[in-house]
Amino acid sequence: MSTIPLEEILDLLIQKRPPADDPTGQATHTALTTWLKIRNIADHQITTHTATLTPTADRAGTTPTRMLITLGCPPAAATRFAHNATHLDTLCSTTGHAADARLPAETVDAITRGITTIARRCPTPLSDTTRREYETDLLTQALSGATPAEIRTRAHTIATTLTDTTGAIPACDDKNLDTLSHTITDDRRIDLRANITQVVGEKLIAMIDERAIPRPEPDGSPDRRTADQRRVDALELLLDHAALGAATDTIGAPRTQISLLIPADGGDPATMPWTGAITHATARRLSCDGTITEIIIDGDTVPLQMGRERRLFPPHIRKAVTIRDHTCIACGAPPSHCQVHHIEHWTEHDGETNLDNGCLLCQRCHTRVHHHGWNITLGHDRHPWLIPPTDIDPHQRPLPAHNRRTMTLDALAA
Repeated sequence: MSTIPLEEILDLLIQKRPPADDPTGQATHTALTTWLKIRNIADHQITTHTATLTPTADRAGTTPTRMLITLGCPPAAATRFAHNATHLDTLCSTTGHAADARLPAETVDAITRGITTIARRCPTPLSDTTRREYETDLLTQALSGATPAEIRTRAHTIATTLTDTTGAIPACDDKNLDTLSHTITDDRRIDLRANITQVVGEKLIAMIDERAIPRPEPDGSPDRRTADQRRVDALELLLDHAALGAATDTIGAPRTQISLLIPADGGDPATMPWTGAITHATARRLSCDGTITEIIIDGDTVPLQMGRERRLFPPHIRKAVTIRDHTCIACGAPPSHCQVHHIEHWTEHDGETNLDNGCLLCQRCHTRVHHHGWNITLGHDRHPWLIPPTDIDPHQRPLPAHNRRTMTLDALAA
């Protein structure tokens, strides 16, 4: 059997086009399945060729990753191929399935990194037999349709179980490794850098995510902020809340920082929604924290029992404002995300601190009122109304608060 040069195969593949007449989509589906297998084969071939050229890269004073980048491979993919190349001989079953076009490079990378995570947590070096057992576990997940992220989660769960049997402190729980630093740039911006434990990271991600959901603009249009901008606004909101201190309680139920999911059968370790499985020691420590909600779940992650949260009581004026406004009057953000804004500023216009001079505004909308031309007036109905700037509405027609958007001043007067 003669070998067809790769260049000729490449030319044939370049000339291929999607089926021209395919009303049912069946031919396109079949072709797409084949193309994905070709892609998997190409991934494996790049990995094996990278392993072959690794000694050459060493002699040239470079690395396989840099070599692949020089050839035009994207940096993230180059890192993945180089990492997979180091495990070709140790994870034979995974390599075999990759060679049969069953696994893409991303899945192979998830398995190899999962085994590395397990090996780091194991109290003794992994034997060949034990390594094969864990490889089979992760490979079964992959062949059953698990995503790379799900495979990594499974590996982390296994590694956490191993840690529980030894009592050792894993890196994700070792506070001695924590770092937090900031640098002030030339244009006076702050560059933050952090490397923190899983628990601290879970608190941060959960609190930021809850406050970073998109909110409509005051005119009802979609939120114009990017996801990064929403997260920074959420961080500033958290800092403002922290500055208020425990003595100044906010309206409603405080947000618990972490939800702890505990399997009812006690088999698998407890998990946190954002960062996954944690050790039993960490779970016990968190259970003593008043900012934790414990949730007992069954094998299908259905909650069986919910722990109780603390309820704090707010100052009476903020409570009255919240009863009237319900949410941010501009975008509808919940009251826990809001500040009470003085309609007549208390320092510049001698505005009083009472119900008729206050309204709920989230941080973003508060900034708009102070810096982007929006104004607020109290109607004869004793509810706040928004006055848009002239560049949004040249007539500056009043807009009712978010919880009263079906109303108009004319209608109320009538």
